Amino acid sequence: MTSLADFTITANDGSAVALGDKRGKVLLVVNTASKCGFTPQYDGLQALYDRFDAQGFEVLAFPCNQFAGQEPGADEEIVQFCRANHGVTFPIMQKVEVNGPNASPLFDWLKAEAPGVMGTKGIKWNFTKFLIDREGRVASRYAPTDKPEAIAADIAALL
Repeated sequence: MTSLADFTITANDGSAVALGDKRGKVLLVVNTASKCGFTPQYDGLQALYDRFDAQGFEVLAFPCNQFAGQEPGADEEIVQFCRANHGVTFPIMQKVEVNGPNASPLFDWLKAEAPGVMGTKGIKWNFTKFLIDREGRVASRYAPTDKPEAIAADIAALL
């Protein structure tokens, strides 16, 4: 796999999403959780989406329960929570694993393309973010502690 366009993922409703259809957009791929100290970042992610959507930007949220069991709900419950509590309108995908033998192939590719601190490939926690350019290449990786508003300039530069 050489670009994001090579992957097909599963939306929250179970439908297939060919990421090749997102070619030409700037994307922010995020592993998320509803019961995490970083969950308020949903508000910042939505603000980025609202600000840049018309320019070809999209957030793709991938709920993950691998970190302290902080995303225990079913896919439908997760969407309801995000919409009701954070006004989320960007796409939320089906729950995935981001590390280990059952990790999503997309996240394996993202980690290989943009290793973490000191070259680590694993994702350390919820709300790790990957910024993808219009050609489907990983432009940057951001730690869970990096607030969405802090990466707005990087998004704008790619748009």
